Amino acid sequence: MKIREIDPLVLSGGEGGSATWASYMMLVRVTTEDGQVGYGEAVPTLRLLSVEGAIKQVAKAYVGKNAEDLESNHIDWYKQDFYLPVSFESASALSAVDMACWDLVGRELGIPLYQMLGGKLRDQVPVYANGWYGKCKTPDEFYSSARRALLSYKALKFDPFGNHFDGIDEEGLREAEERVKAVVEAGALPLIEHHGRFNSASALAVAERLQKYGPAFMEEPVHPDDLEGLRAYRRSARVKIALGERIIGLKQALYYLREGLVDVLQPDVTNIGGVTAMKKVMALSEAFGVELAFHNAFGPVQHAFSLQLAAAAPNLFMLESFYDWFPSWKRSIVRGIPETREGLAPVPKGPGSGIQVDESAVERLRVEAPALPVSEEPVWVVGGTWGRAR
Repeated sequence: MKIREIDPLVLSGGEGGSATWASYMMLVRVTTEDGQVGYGEAVPTLRLLSVEGAIKQVAKAYVGKNAEDLESNHIDWYKQDFYLPVSFESASALSAVDMACWDLVGRELGIPLYQMLGGKLRDQVPVYANGWYGKCKTPDEFYSSARRALLSYKALKFDPFGNHFDGIDEEGLREAEERVKAVVEAGALPLIEHHGRFNSASALAVAERLQKYGPAFMEEPVHPDDLEGLRAYRRSARVKIALGERIIGLKQALYYLREGLVDVLQPDVTNIGGVTAMKKVMALSEAFGVELAFHNAFGPVQHAFSLQLAAAAPNLFMLESFYDWFPSWKRSIVRGIPETREGLAPVPKGPGSGIQVDESAVERLRVEAPALPVSEEPVWVVGGTWGRAR
């Protein structure tokens, strides 16, 4: 299957969903000389313009090669791009193209991705919800939204920290605790998202305050570049640590695993290096006895791939899901993703990614990549949650 063309596809339907970055998505379409098509997905956030450009550059290395030469093509881009190990844009572009090639191979063979990874270990994937708490600030709002989310899910991840960044005062700790308590009283298993916003002292104060509510993990408790702070947190906090969505390669994953800094690893197929890198990270984390909870926040193609990976992961903890809080236009571009019930998401069984992409919907939703607006509320938070309780 020789690759003829690689297209970056920026999509938007206007409706934003749970966050600013949810207003857009970035797909990659790989077409072979005999007209077969595979899809991958890249990271949008504040990087639409730069990732689109990176995809066009990666395409120069892939066009003319055989899509089924997954490892060889991956290594060749590692050889070509001097800065790949430290470039999020290059890593995301490579990931999306690699995903599309795995999709092509699966469709050619007539088997789902999980079969190419050794077969599925489960028919349904345990999932936790994210994105469910848009515009929530008061404990009552968190409670009501949690009750609605619990109609389909059992575990809920959320960021209860309002607009605190780097540090947090007593009032902020009190507000965060009240929000967490409300979600627990609603009946949820809580997973506490920090978004890498705190210094280690503040993160430890948070852990001490919230550990009594039994969080399944504390995600990115300190700034992602603060390794000394993470070590200090690991020494003192009596909670499980989850991290990994910003990791862009196998060797970065190895560092956190070897240093014993993580209990639940959260690699993202759209920036780890695609399936080719992810299968190695899966094996590595299993060898270190660390559970996996794939980061899964951007769009339905990523969601489909993440379900496939989760089906084949021996050390799966749970899978993140924004799917039910995606804007409707995102869900409209794919067919074949079953409904989540009681915290379980059935694994699509079609070939490749397991789903079908609606080409007409993709063409209808294509837009020029914009520079996203920047406001007081960062794009990485769930919309309408940046602020103090009213």
